Amino acid sequence: MGDITIGLLHPGEMGAAVGRCLVRAGHTVLWSPDGRSAATTARADAAGLTAAEGLADLIRRADVIMSVCPPHAALDVARQVAGSGAQEAAPAGQEAAPAGQEAGFGGIFVDANAISPDTARKVAAIVEAGGAAYVDGGIIGAPPAAAGHTRLYLSGPQAGQVRRLFEDTALDTRLVDRDAPVGAASAVKMAYASWTKGTAALVLAARGLARAEGVEDVLLAEWALSQPGLADRSAQAAGSAAAKGWRWIAEMEEIAAAMGAAGLPEGFHQAAAEIYREYQQGPRRSDR
Repeated sequence: MGDITIGLLHPGEMGAAVGRCLVRAGHTVLWSPDGRSAATTARADAAGLTAAEGLADLIRRADVIMSVCPPHAALDVARQVAGSGAQEAAPAGQEAAPAGQEAGFGGIFVDANAISPDTARKVAAIVEAGGAAYVDGGIIGAPPAAAGHTRLYLSGPQAGQVRRLFEDTALDTRLVDRDAPVGAASAVKMAYASWTKGTAALVLAARGLARAEGVEDVLLAEWALSQPGLADRSAQAAGSAAAKGWRWIAEMEEIAAAMGAAGLPEGFHQAAAEIYREYQQGPRRSDR
């Protein structure tokens, strides 16, 4: 594809890395500095992103908008982009988009957040009511820096167009199914993270139980014999939970909702959310 203007909401650690891939592919990538931190500005500058004159300017200039934000913010970002159309689609009891946008976004809206298929369908309804085409996305892996380590799964009628934006970049984009229902890419992400981040929470809980009962050293010795590497994984999980758990709380809640919608038990991932919520108080010394 030629030079496409892409609006990125927002350049956090993952978003900035995704934006860098698009810049290196020859596209103009806009971001909105309104209300963002100095750290976000530094990431955006390092990635080669172009500052728009606020969100309305970004929406007006972009052909494609990518939402890469914490899962709890996905619906609000969609409403902000959809503008006046979001007021029709906002669920009862939830606040509609801020006033001040006279028209919704009419390009392609890519939601690449860790949300359940049901939440993805809500996002689709919001942006489509504002005039946009919706593409569902799910990112698996670390922020893309080198090819072969991070994948962006896509689904929806316009998914192929989005895939072409990332040709020859460090982000491996894959179509789930050209005819997949809305939420298919999010379902891949939910199923994958239910294991990776869910089992990390389970390891933290297991070690927490042993610590509470005064047998943590015995458990670690047994892990060294029968589960080599698990002690190191628990330490890594504790560090990650302290640093990133604030956004994993909502992700575990989204996974729980996805499990429930599929007729599967929700309780484990609700408990995982509680584990990560607890770690926002700071990691225990013995976990480091």
